Amino acid sequence: MKTTNSGSATYEGLGKDGKGHVSTGSGALAAQPYGFNTRFEDAPGTNPEELVAAAHASCFTMALSFKLAEAGFTDGSVVTSAKVTLEKEDGGFTVTKSALSTKGKVEGMDQAKFEELAADAKANCPISKLLNCDITLETKFEG
Repeated sequence: MKTTNSGSATYEGLGKDGKGHVSTGSGALAAQPYGFNTRFEDAPGTNPEELVAAAHASCFTMALSFKLAEAGFTDGSVVTSAKVTLEKEDGGFTVTKSALSTKGKVEGMDQAKFEELAADAKANCPISKLLNCDITLETKFEG
């Protein structure tokens, strides 16, 4: 099985004065504003790190859901957030961390098994594999 998905971006003007728009091929995002002010000054719009955080959280959550199902569990929920850190380093910026925080509620499961499956999902979800940064995971299990 193979899928190919697309996104696009435009940027009018240069540097800090420029303004951009980002879209996804599916149309889920359509011409959402982005630029220096949305990345570093909390202006309305999105930014690449926010999009990576959403991608990582959604990929990990789906991977964990599949791990739970493969382990024989049939009912539950998983909620995950991701915080992607962008830091200025020599000569530019680098994404240095993606901090996942997940909470699960799965009928018939214990915390140790949840943590085991969450660690496996963290290591093996496609977006985790894509990122070359420190990826941390905090779990909360609600029995």
